[in-house]
Amino acid sequence: MRSSSSSSSSSSSIRARLAALLAGAATVGALLSGVAHAADTPLRELGAAKGKVVGTAVTGSKLTGTYGDIAGAQFGSLTPGNAMKWGSVEPTQGSFNWAEADQIVAFAQAHNQQVRGHTLVWHSQNPNWLANGTWTSAQLNTLLQNHINTEVGRYQGKIAAWDVVNEPFNEDGTYRSTLWYNGLGADYIANALTWARAADPAAKLYINDYNVEGVNAKSTALYNLVKSLKERGVPIDGVGLQAHLILGQVPSTFQQNIQRFADLGVDVAITELDIRMTLPSDSAKLAQQKADYKAVTAACVAVARCVNLTVWGFTDSDSWVESTFPGQGAATPYDANYAPKPAYYGIAEALGGTTTPPPSGACTAAYSVGSQWNTGFTGNVTISCSGAALSSWKVTWTYGAGQQITQAWNAGCTQSGAAVTCVNASYNGSVPDGGSVSFGFNANWSGSNPVPTVTLG
Repeated sequence: MRSSSSSSSSSSSIRARLAALLAGAATVGALLSGVAHAADTPLRELGAAKGKVVGTAVTGSKLTGTYGDIAGAQFGSLTPGNAMKWGSVEPTQGSFNWAEADQIVAFAQAHNQQVRGHTLVWHSQNPNWLANGTWTSAQLNTLLQNHINTEVGRYQGKIAAWDVVNEPFNEDGTYRSTLWYNGLGADYIANALTWARAADPAAKLYINDYNVEGVNAKSTALYNLVKSLKERGVPIDGVGLQAHLILGQVPSTFQQNIQRFADLGVDVAITELDIRMTLPSDSAKLAQQKADYKAVTAACVAVARCVNLTVWGFTDSDSWVESTFPGQGAATPYDANYAPKPAYYGIAEALGGTTTPPPSGACTAAYSVGSQWNTGFTGNVTISCSGAALSSWKVTWTYGAGQQITQAWNAGCTQSGAAVTCVNASYNGSVPDGGSVSFGFNANWSGSNPVPTVTLG
């Protein structure tokens, strides 16, 4: 794949410059990733030692390679991000698609993990035939009961807990106007819980909502509902606090709120934790995010009946945040290249883990020029590790004299202005401790070809 062009200049100054380039090598930024950089003890084991299940939401199609390795090794429970929602499992009335949900359940069973079913009754992500239909109350009641019987029954004995009802309240604590509330009244919640219990008596049944992490009007409405359900004998085992949080805004009453629900005699789960920031991220924001994740985890650790802490996707590349909140993101414990961020270590430390981030400079990338001619050159980058290992990699540098990459091999390279980013190919992301991988490229140059500015990631 390399160019064979070799027109050379006889100028002594160019020969001297070429000799210097051939002898030189520059270290460029290597953004490290991989399970090898995680805590000494996986999060799932740290959580188990504290009586907590640490989980993550997942996308079934991604449960292979590095994504699958981390999901299986680090987490004790999986929540299907979308695969069990009504619009996914019954897109056409009477026609079911269980493929992704089944895949996630099978993966969990193979990795000795629980599954949190999500979600049975919600105002969003319903199929068009349901959302746009004209239903009597009796018809709507039958549709909901049949849906719960069908889905919960299918996975009977395989689901540890169900988010039976999702997001029933407005911010002021009033009931949200939905297909279910408008058509069936507030008792749709009690009925759904009762039907779910009948369909799988062993599964724990939850009501799940957002902006209910601290003590406020919405969480108090949820508290009053759970209290009422308990008094009426309706089956309710837990509340889910979604915890889609903003950097630096962990509620001061988080632990107090968890405790008041626990005092009602129900379990509490933090079900969809992520903590978003204004992009781009930087060291100060990542440090704050670590503190926030640590605070949330510590609040759960402090209350015996806080039984599960689930992050809503563990890697930034699988997060919903950037598409929903433009200009915000970097919300999860792993970056887009599967490198654990400070947030990861915040969770681990709150669970009592001792963490050993990779030593500084354990993995580096060295840039060199292999050959050069009057309009172009061939470059090479070697990624080497000593004291750490990678499961994927990205290297970056900035050209100083207008050089332009035209072709690359053994890596995917993009260039924007002077900035170059190269990521591993599908077959060479793994760099073992004591090992190395290389990639190469052809590029144009004119006038001078200085070694790129060093950037350490």
